[in-house]
Amino acid sequence: MSGATESSDDDGPRRAPDGAGLSVIVVTHNSAADMAGTLPAIAAELWAGDELIVVDNASSDGTPERVAQLAPAATVISSGGNLGFGAACNIGAETASAPVLLLLNPDAVVQPGFREAIALPLDPDHPGNGWDAWQGLVTDDGGASVNTWGGVVHFTGIAWAGGAGRPISDAPREPREVSFPTGACLAIKRAVWEELGGFSPEYFLYHEDTDLGLRLWLGGYRCGIEPRARVDHDYEFHKGAHKWLYLEQNRYATILRTYPKRVLLAVLPALLLTELALLAAATAGGWLPQKLRAYSGAMRAFPRLREERRRIQADARLAAAPFADLLGVQLDSSFLGAAGRSRPLNRLLAAYWRMARMFAGI
Repeated sequence: MSGATESSDDDGPRRAPDGAGLSVIVVTHNSAADMAGTLPAIAAELWAGDELIVVDNASSDGTPERVAQLAPAATVISSGGNLGFGAACNIGAETASAPVLLLLNPDAVVQPGFREAIALPLDPDHPGNGWDAWQGLVTDDGGASVNTWGGVVHFTGIAWAGGAGRPISDAPREPREVSFPTGACLAIKRAVWEELGGFSPEYFLYHEDTDLGLRLWLGGYRCGIEPRARVDHDYEFHKGAHKWLYLEQNRYATILRTYPKRVLLAVLPALLLTELALLAAATAGGWLPQKLRAYSGAMRAFPRLREERRRIQADARLAAAPFADLLGVQLDSSFLGAAGRSRPLNRLLAAYWRMARMFAGI
């Protein structure tokens, strides 16, 4: 790369040029077992002037001590409690000094050449040179399959990891834009992060990257994936019924905060029908208590969310129609079971969205 390659001399370490330094932020919570894979891999990739920051969320398994053993140069911060992923990332970003932040999950292992590849979008000749946030290609199964090649947000607010479970041969070879970059491996310009206020700390887990990605687009920024930067993620979708509480509660928050008024009006009938379907799925799947708690939490949060919506929409630089273009139409995630495989349902959803956009003028 021409504009963002490292500079070095024969005797010194690689060093990023101005504007390409990296602050890596890893959030941990009882992650001692994962550190042996994650920390040596990223530490070996860093250039002179980069920094590694670990924010620990009240681990009880010796994670901070393990970090000190494996990465003595890392800055270790105690968050003071289990604050959740987003709030801990915000703490790490406040300490960061480099112009680019890299958020990395504690069970994500970067592959050789990652550091050079993740900086490629800073190159003036790169197709993503105008991007303000981007991700690497996140793999699973030791690199044999895709974990995500970019987040997908359905117009009903259901979001998932694009390409999850697909063979690695299906992964994109060239950079391209995405609706939102995954928090598992998220690079973002620090000035943009600060302007947007980072993650919403109220999310605790899940959808914080969806919300950030949509706010990036609303703010006139762009997001993409650089597939040459690879990181293998030890991903597991099923993490107990409590996951559905956060997924649903934060889905409501993201819709209310980020959807422009005309988009919100267009999706409202579909949202009501989606809730009926999800109530049936929750009952059958044994997570109805979490679904009902999500309703309760959303109602309690409504005054705060309404005020946050007012601020976000007042600063929006993206019109309703291009925002609607970011939203998916097909439920094509492997995690959605029969709904994702149903051709009649997906045809019905596509027809609805065409008509809803037409009537809403988007």
